[in-house]
Amino acid sequence: MNSVKKIAMFMCVALPVFAHAGESAVKWHDFNDYRDVRSSNQAKGSYHKHIIKSFEAHMTKLAEQLPNEYKLNVEFTDLDLAGDVRYGGMDEIRIVKPIYFPRIKLNYSLTNKDGSVVNKGNDVELKDMGFMDKIKMGRDESFYYEKRLLTEWFGEQILVNLN
Repeated sequence: MNSVKKIAMFMCVALPVFAHAGESAVKWHDFNDYRDVRSSNQAKGSYHKHIIKSFEAHMTKLAEQLPNEYKLNVEFTDLDLAGDVRYGGMDEIRIVKPIYFPRIKLNYSLTNKDGSVVNKGNDVELKDMGFMDKIKMGRDESFYYEKRLLTEWFGEQILVNLN
């Protein structure tokens, strides 16, 4: 086995040991109370499940950057997806224009391995009025603008305050 393969094999085994292992928990309110979570082309219930799955997976991905045994608890109190649903002939379509910017309201708490609250915020309002002016990196994915908004908040409010 050459040295490159040995190094690669060592990295595959050793990296998980050095990786952060934070976790997240997400709480949702009644989707009928949110500002705009309307589906354009799928059943209401399955669309809401898609939102839950996508946002929770993204929060889990963000929480992996936290130190070992830290937990981020997030409660989404309001959600206004980028764009607005309009009728387009026989179907409804979500039109994404700068005037329909994404907005998220949430409560959160970050606890350490002892269960002590390290960081907390209530009625945090996230919005990105210039969401279409930024360069869109990566592939098209569901709820791209909302995930970017959460990622920016996580970096500016959670990770920065860990030190």
